[in-house]
Amino acid sequence: MVTLDKVYHAAFVLKEVARRTDLIYAPNLSNEAEIYLKPENLQVTGSFKLRGAYYKISQLTPEQKAAGIIACSAGNHAQGVALAATRQGVRSVVCMPDIAPISKVEATKRLGAEVVLTKGTYDDAYAQAVQMQRETGATMIHPFDDEEVIAGQGTVGLEILEQMRDVEAVVVPVGGGGLISGVALAIRQLNPGVKIYGVQAANAPSMAESLRQKNPVTLDTVHTFADGIAVKHPGEITFALAQQYVDDVVTVGEDEIAAAILAMIEQHKLIAEGAGAVSVAAAMFHKLPIQGKKVVCVVSGGNIDVNILSRVITRGLVTSGRNANLLIALEDRPGQLVGVSEIISRYGANVVSVRHERSDPNMAISSCFLRVGMETRDFQQIQQIKQSLAEAGFTIVS
Repeated sequence: MVTLDKVYHAAFVLKEVARRTDLIYAPNLSNEAEIYLKPENLQVTGSFKLRGAYYKISQLTPEQKAAGIIACSAGNHAQGVALAATRQGVRSVVCMPDIAPISKVEATKRLGAEVVLTKGTYDDAYAQAVQMQRETGATMIHPFDDEEVIAGQGTVGLEILEQMRDVEAVVVPVGGGGLISGVALAIRQLNPGVKIYGVQAANAPSMAESLRQKNPVTLDTVHTFADGIAVKHPGEITFALAQQYVDDVVTVGEDEIAAAILAMIEQHKLIAEGAGAVSVAAAMFHKLPIQGKKVVCVVSGGNIDVNILSRVITRGLVTSGRNANLLIALEDRPGQLVGVSEIISRYGANVVSVRHERSDPNMAISSCFLRVGMETRDFQQIQQIKQSLAEAGFTIVS
């Protein structure tokens, strides 16, 4: 049983290692609610995972610690286990899929773990970890479906209640369910009136679908850049706790996640990974009944692969109306580009790219397509530009 007493005990143990992250007021993320961020991306390992891993390892017997521990992870859990084990003098081995970002593999090694790369996906790495655990007798540290791990993650909920006694709703990213089940148990037992909402990527809705069907389900595939919550099957313990304490689990799309990452970078100078940003995305894109409420969004992690960050920012700009491309059909004669540029300039947008396309076999020989890339303020500005171009006789293709 995961109990409130165990969560309080975890909070006591974690004082020596886990950062008590602040609540950051975020007035511009939603015009519906009073939003605050709980930036667990600022933990020393870049995510909340340190809490559960450290508490779990602290509760092992001396004999278990002597035998070492083993874990499986694509990133955040790996780093949490590595640091927790090293701090407590325990040998750790972490199995990671060879497709894991190099930055996460190297970070896990720097924190003291032995990394075993396994060809294939997370499931292949998990199978390798299970086999090694049987051969060595080491203790497996599950990333979410473990009572001590859940209790450790639940300390996030205790901190929220201590920092904001009048909080009305808490929004939590969901993968396997370790974080939300611990947070929900702690908060709902201490203040039953607080609403607890989970958020998953639309392409990895294992907990949302399980709650809908009232039984844990296994997805055939998951495909999202929010790799920290790309889980095919929720935990058995976490599912039961979510059924008991969580009000709803909703989903957000890839573009919405990217827009949330961009908003936190611009407005709060916080780097969130895809998994960490889904809670903010749900608030930004009106996925939850939080109108007029004081809401805390847990930003669960910030270990985003820098190799995709620029693409995520570009996608976020498009989704937020900050970047737009127009395809305009023109008569190929002098002065056309000047006319288009004048209209765009009049509304204060900035042209960043221009390309003439004359080779399309479907256009008239005397015509061309003009593809214009713009930096814009919002969707209203884009619409004003399109309307003025149409009124001036230009044909907007897309």
